[in-house]
Amino acid sequence: MEFLEIESLIQKELGEALIVGREPEAVQPFLIIQTESITQVCEFLYTHEQTYFDFLSCLSGVDLGPKEGQMEVVYHLYSIPYEHKLVLKVQVDRPQEEGEIARVPSVASVWRSANWNEREAFDLLGIHFTGHPDLRRILLPNDWEGHPLRKDYQHQERYHGIRVAY
Repeated sequence: MEFLEIESLIQKELGEALIVGREPEAVQPFLIIQTESITQVCEFLYTHEQTYFDFLSCLSGVDLGPKEGQMEVVYHLYSIPYEHKLVLKVQVDRPQEEGEIARVPSVASVWRSANWNEREAFDLLGIHFTGHPDLRRILLPNDWEGHPLRKDYQHQERYHGIRVAY
């Protein structure tokens, strides 16, 4: 299936409102999905007999910076038997104040491989994946301060007496 056919199928089966943006002319064409609907859309794309996206090849978190005020989660889907691919994105407001949290529903119930990818985005960007079975840091120690891939990250000078800055 081609990009426009997949988009049309999603709109027909799940409703047009779930797709809030699209870029069919990008190097990797993508659909922007309502954040709260990402799990539903992914389950549909995984189970539908015409799409069967059985492989989540990559899930990445992206901080667009304080000026943009947004973060994205990007999903690269692939169907091994049908050899078609699709990129989905969700966008969330970037936390502006201490205690605010960017939340995105987990897709680990659809693809088990999402488990570690979501943990990495949580660890490095602070995106919380609701419904995740084991959301905890995966690369940094539990007591690390901040999220190093955020555009406004301020590294700590020392960690347990060890100089961090180079």
